[in-house]
Amino acid sequence: MELKNQWFVSGKLGQKLLRWVNLRPEESERTFLMFAFYTTTSIGLVWLEAITVALFLDAYSAEDGLPWVYIASAGIGSGLGFLYSQLHRVLPLRRVIVFTALLMAAPLLLFWVGLGNDGAFWLEDWRITVIGLTTFLMRLWLEAIYVLNDLNTAITANQLFNIREIKRTFPLISSGILLADVISGFSLKPLISLFGLRPIVLLAFVMMMVGAIILFYLSRAYQQAFPDLLRRRVEERQPDYINRRLQGPLQSYVVLLFTFFILAQILFLLIDFRFLSDLQQGRSEEAIAGFLGLFNGTLGIFELAMQWLASSRVIERVGVFTAAMMLPGTISILGALSMAIVGFSLPNILFVSLVLLKFLDELLHYTLFASVGPVLFQPIPDVVRSGIQSTVRGVAEPLSTGATGLVLLGLVSLGKLGWLLPAIFFLAIVWGATVWLLRTKYVGLLVMSAERGQLSADVDLRELKRAVVEALEQPGTEAHKGSCIELLSQLDPKNVGEVLAPMLAKLSPSLQRKSLEEMLTFPNPAYLDDVRSLIDQAPAPEVLAVALRYVWLTDAEPDIRQLRPYLRPEVDPIVRGTAASLMLRRGNPTQKAEATNTLRLMLTHKQERERVMGCRALGEAVYLQALRLYIPNLLQDESLRVRCALLEAIAATHLEEFYPSLLRGLHYKSTRNAAMKALVRLENEAIPMLVNLAQDVHKPDLVRMHAWKAIGQIGTMEALAALISHLTTAWGTSRRNILRILLEMPNDIGIESTLDQLGRSGVERMIDQEIMFIGQIYAALVDLSPQRITGSEAELMRRALRDMQADSEERLFLLMKFLYPISAIKAAAFNLQSDSPGNRARGLEILDNTLDIPSKRALLSLLDRRSDWEKLQSLSELISYEPMTPSDRLRRLLDLRHFQSDWGLACCFHLARQARWNLTAEHTLACLRHPRGFVREAVLAYLKMASPRALAKLLPMLKNDPNPLVADQVQQIIKEFSSNSSTNINHSPKPGNNVINFSNMPGLEPT
Repeated sequence: MELKNQWFVSGKLGQKLLRWVNLRPEESERTFLMFAFYTTTSIGLVWLEAITVALFLDAYSAEDGLPWVYIASAGIGSGLGFLYSQLHRVLPLRRVIVFTALLMAAPLLLFWVGLGNDGAFWLEDWRITVIGLTTFLMRLWLEAIYVLNDLNTAITANQLFNIREIKRTFPLISSGILLADVISGFSLKPLISLFGLRPIVLLAFVMMMVGAIILFYLSRAYQQAFPDLLRRRVEERQPDYINRRLQGPLQSYVVLLFTFFILAQILFLLIDFRFLSDLQQGRSEEAIAGFLGLFNGTLGIFELAMQWLASSRVIERVGVFTAAMMLPGTISILGALSMAIVGFSLPNILFVSLVLLKFLDELLHYTLFASVGPVLFQPIPDVVRSGIQSTVRGVAEPLSTGATGLVLLGLVSLGKLGWLLPAIFFLAIVWGATVWLLRTKYVGLLVMSAERGQLSADVDLRELKRAVVEALEQPGTEAHKGSCIELLSQLDPKNVGEVLAPMLAKLSPSLQRKSLEEMLTFPNPAYLDDVRSLIDQAPAPEVLAVALRYVWLTDAEPDIRQLRPYLRPEVDPIVRGTAASLMLRRGNPTQKAEATNTLRLMLTHKQERERVMGCRALGEAVYLQALRLYIPNLLQDESLRVRCALLEAIAATHLEEFYPSLLRGLHYKSTRNAAMKALVRLENEAIPMLVNLAQDVHKPDLVRMHAWKAIGQIGTMEALAALISHLTTAWGTSRRNILRILLEMPNDIGIESTLDQLGRSGVERMIDQEIMFIGQIYAALVDLSPQRITGSEAELMRRALRDMQADSEERLFLLMKFLYPISAIKAAAFNLQSDSPGNRARGLEILDNTLDIPSKRALLSLLDRRSDWEKLQSLSELISYEPMTPSDRLRRLLDLRHFQSDWGLACCFHLARQARWNLTAEHTLACLRHPRGFVREAVLAYLKMASPRALAKLLPMLKNDPNPLVADQVQQIIKEFSSNSSTNINHSPKPGNNVINFSNMPGLEPT
């Protein structure tokens, strides 16, 4: 969506602020409005919580009331979640979120009235005061408000931001609750001194209404982000994770994961209960509310500092599980301390220890615990992860809350509340043991995920290294261990030797070679002793060659003389070639001459393996000297392996005079992979010549595509800039290829770079271009309908238009993947390809709930099953349609020839020839120079019918056409003109047949 304005980011100060908070300019307004909504609503919530807790403790006490609240709140979360989902069936989403915000605030007016009523009534034998009932309802509604507020905020943010934007924006939005803690906490005590407790409820209502107004503005200003369609009742197949039985290590891990989050919720509630029980003793309502305000304000400052400055750094430094152990460790230590204080009967010190316990529990719970939680779900396969996560957080935690309430109710009735602190200490120990068991299972699942290629980049790197070490030490397949090494090298390439070097002697030869090759990417002298020890064991030739390279390239002062024994003819060629290349690189003149002679003999040897290894050695050398004289002959070598090895050597040694050979290698299937690898190795040096090749319209599409692919595989910032800069100017097949390459780049770097360089608005403009082009296609289909023009050529034209429409829709879906979750766009595209009305409706609903671009309605109309005329009408805001005659519409298509497919362009001339329509000289001459032979064939056939005299003047220039079919066609026409000149030239179609006379039009002279 394009911003209505960018009021926040104007000026250098705004730009610096956006960079500091990691936001893009077009995200700023939405982000800060959401931050304002969440902060203002949370301020009202914190005020209401402090007042409610104070009144509740005064009226009921923690022991009598809180267990019932916990039990009741167990059903509140699931009940309100069900109600929220049902609202989607009767109201559009943008109204649901505003209605929910108003619903949260409305009861506060009734509570304010109820707190001012001193009346009472009897219910059987119970005398119930209005204030007491209001207080209990406030406590229950407080639980409901927190559920609704979190749900409303999460859903609104997910609608306003796509999956990539929300990674940057949501941490800032979610910190609104921390800022609200600070503001409301320190302002509460002065407000109570000024107004008392009851008016604070009214102030909380006002703040929540301000939040509702901000949300209303968001829903109106960005209404395209919210689907208009109501949620349909579509019978869908149950997700795979429901029918799939969890087995083995995954099942054990999920059980431990449930235990982890359930224990966290139980301990949080027990600590809260024990803290409030001591807080109520000997304190008035105002004192409790004031203390809670000060407590929340101080806690908010520490939470803000922890979240913004320390949380991510702590996790990165100590690892996920050490960070996860901090909370149960802190609770167990302070729990033991509190039990000791109880034993010494020191009530004041006990209260201080409970305050500290509550403070650290909340601080770590909402910072480290909140950050660690999502990472624990990463080893679970994608197909079951979301289902398990929603079950743990949406079912297990509410049920554990209810169960905790029942247990507390039993302890209160038995008078055993003194067991709470020992229970807290014991459960913290169990929680810590659960974390340790989770770590063990986590390691096993990491290895399994690595083997499947499903491991996320968000995993704990420390645990990954530990997993790789265990996988390499234990029995297993070569492929399994190799995938672990490769994954480790991808996630931590600079420190891969730290794990692999000590294990070299224990690995198989293939894994030794793989490990050394990965270590060579970032060689470190610290591992030289391990590699030398491997050389002393006389490993396999392939391993020895890589080990020699590692030692003599890493050692600051190597003894090159030690390489001389490896130059003997009886030594394996791979080792001999490596030793010779190292001598050429670091030896003295005498040693370089000896190495040069060794490589000369290898390059001219009769055996193919000798020549291959000699070419590979050329790539490892720095100074080729006289050896480059052999390269032209080797490029013509009968062995494909020799030619491919030489292409890699040319790139490794940067022999610019042979770069054209690399580009020629892309034209042949046999050498294409080697040429691609060599060009990628050149990195930025290869980009200009690859861009020139990719832009050359006279080259085959397959070659141009591989040129773009090579640029994508280079992957540098310059390569990305080249792809993105040509993305906006390319069209058709080239744009589709560039889009695919950018989408396939690892870690979404292509997507992020495109959004950084073009912005969201740039991608939306390309989407609008495609929609407008589809509009031109529908206009042509309407004006060239079977009712208006018939014949086989007309049918070919309509098929070509349908093909262009399908190609443009494919590009639309590729563009949408830059803005929205790829899985959602794939699911929508898959359903829209179906002939089933239900599947197509499901695909449209997915897009309706996913897209938020201004042209969403037009796009959905294009993809729906409607007539061409109805689709054309739906695009009235983007293009203006004026009915044309079929001939005028064909000329309009030729005006858009740069956007048409090659076959569609040829069909235009075939149709014009069959219908005997006149075309302009500009159209004809431009297409006569078209790089595709079949287009030139169509133009020649048209000219033969429309203007033989003009064609006769052009034929001499076309005799040497590079396309053999076109050249044959020209020769055939020349023969016809020569044998029967009067028939073809003097008896051309009459002007009354609506055919132009080309011989009198300018622009036909040779240029």
